[in-house]
Amino acid sequence: MNLRVGIVGLPNVGKSTTFNALTKAQNAQSANYPFCTIEPNKALVEVPDSRLFELAKIVKPQKILHSLIEFVDIAGLVRGASKGEGLGNKFLSNIRETEVILHIVRCFDDENITHTEGGINPIRDIEIINTELILADIEQLSKKIEKLNKEAKANQKGAKESLELANSLLEHLNQGLSANSFEGRESEHYKNLIKELRLLSAKEVIYGANVDEKGLSKDNAFVKQLKEYATKHNQEVIKICAKIEEELIGLSEEEISEFLSSLGAKESGLHQIIRTAFHKLGLINYFTAGVLEVRSWTIRKGDKAPKAASVIHNDFEKGFIKAEVISYEDFIAYEGESGAKEAGKLRLEGKDYEVKDGDVIHFRFNV
Repeated sequence: MNLRVGIVGLPNVGKSTTFNALTKAQNAQSANYPFCTIEPNKALVEVPDSRLFELAKIVKPQKILHSLIEFVDIAGLVRGASKGEGLGNKFLSNIRETEVILHIVRCFDDENITHTEGGINPIRDIEIINTELILADIEQLSKKIEKLNKEAKANQKGAKESLELANSLLEHLNQGLSANSFEGRESEHYKNLIKELRLLSAKEVIYGANVDEKGLSKDNAFVKQLKEYATKHNQEVIKICAKIEEELIGLSEEEISEFLSSLGAKESGLHQIIRTAFHKLGLINYFTAGVLEVRSWTIRKGDKAPKAASVIHNDFEKGFIKAEVISYEDFIAYEGESGAKEAGKLRLEGKDYEVKDGDVIHFRFNV
């Protein structure tokens, strides 16, 4: 299961530099992924998880495999993108294929880097992009309403209810409000509509406040404005210095920690973004641990054991018998499978077991 994050932003805000840092991170890995064919405007990056290294200290595997997250460098946006201005059509179609939007917002001043809008104003920049997303959604939803009107007149099952909701959502969008703030978003009709149309303003958003080196240690006025805006809209802001992120590629964990600490930062902004995007969609990891590999597998929170097994191979779900489960904490505390088993910490779980984040699992199945 891959999580796809679209990087968006106005020109000259640091979007490309952020993507370049991610691309270098991908190229710096030792190509031990199960697959690694990526188009130039995409990058598969490992999801940081220190638990894998702790498991590896005990198991001593030949390799460690992280879960992966895919970043897509979306074409730059200008005003009028919803009407096809610039690369607007490409921009919008690419966003539609992503699950999360990483909106890079420029939060530093530099007279050598011009801003297309004439000056630094994070809220204005956000609203330019939000407006284009909402306008594109209005156009798409209006076409859907035309179709629903015909279906409702023909008394098709559920059409009237869907039409009523679609009209309410259209009214909401016409007020300049995004779909992810719509009060009826918990209804099944809304969820079905979003699944079909993949509305742009319904997607989860993370704001990446791109700062200069000085801005890493202390929030500047631009970051404070952005955080205030995000809090009002129940969204998250992660501070990042795209230029510094590029410089971190290839350094050891110790070197990265020392370098960031000298700048007043605790952790890489990209690492924070990756983890935030991962958890925003309710994704968790379980582990398999053997001498060949220690590996992280991505599932949705609430998935039962057979469904979790299917991410390894479909046959595991079809032929599922039992799952041998040890919690991560017990695996570490008792120094591996044998110690955990002797301490009575290995459990046999059946089809109704809900897999927990960090479970170390071995599946029993019939071929």
